[in-house]
Amino acid sequence: MFEKVNPKHPDKIADRIAGAIVDIAYGKNLNPHIAVEVLVGHDNCLVIVETDTLINRSEVNQAIYRITEGKIIDPVVKIVPQDKHLNDNQKEEMRCGDNGIFKGVPVTKEEDMLSQIAKGIYARWGYDGKYIVDGEKLIICQSNAKEDDIRELYPDAIINPIGYWTGGIDVDSGATNRKLGSDMAQSVTGGGLHGKDLSKADVSVNIYAFLKAQHTGKPVELFCAIGDKYIDGKPYSEIVELARKYIENIGGFEK
Repeated sequence: MFEKVNPKHPDKIADRIAGAIVDIAYGKNLNPHIAVEVLVGHDNCLVIVETDTLINRSEVNQAIYRITEGKIIDPVVKIVPQDKHLNDNQKEEMRCGDNGIFKGVPVTKEEDMLSQIAKGIYARWGYDGKYIVDGEKLIICQSNAKEDDIRELYPDAIINPIGYWTGGIDVDSGATNRKLGSDMAQSVTGGGLHGKDLSKADVSVNIYAFLKAQHTGKPVELFCAIGDKYIDGKPYSEIVELARKYIENIGGFEK
């Protein structure tokens, strides 16, 4: 069984806002240190940014306004310096800033299929949606769409089993890193991917483990501790650069 949610799900809106703010930092600094948490919903948005790179409140407000399509016009934004001791950990060289256990698992046919279905539905109905596949059973929950219209594409699916719904941040709330199952499937670990820079193991080691699993076709499990300079026999800086290329190829942290 696997669940996907689309970019308009409230939790993914929170992740996208967090990613957009990290993108702002990378637009100003090759190696920023930043952590972002977002809570959004019901005409409210709370954002806390810890950063060593100057970010203007107006830039954050613009990202929130764009991603929420103008629904949030007066967010509560708190920007504070990242802790000096955390920054000092990375001052001399790139090294692990946290403990962590990370898992990479090859993408299954079921996961790939549902991802493609989610993309196709979102391309046609760009609203909040969530989708589950369990063997032969496909459940489609898509807001702002008529059952008969969806059934033309997926005649055998279970569609909106509790009826028509509107979804989005008008009727629900979202928070950063709350849909890791949708993002990472069987690779879910303790660390969240969203709202953090590449020096954070939660980002770079998770991506590295994922890429290694896809390359080898086998599950990968890695662990690291604060201060580690090598993980899986590779310099931590090399793992960071692999993750940087992956993020750049996607189009940034928001993407």
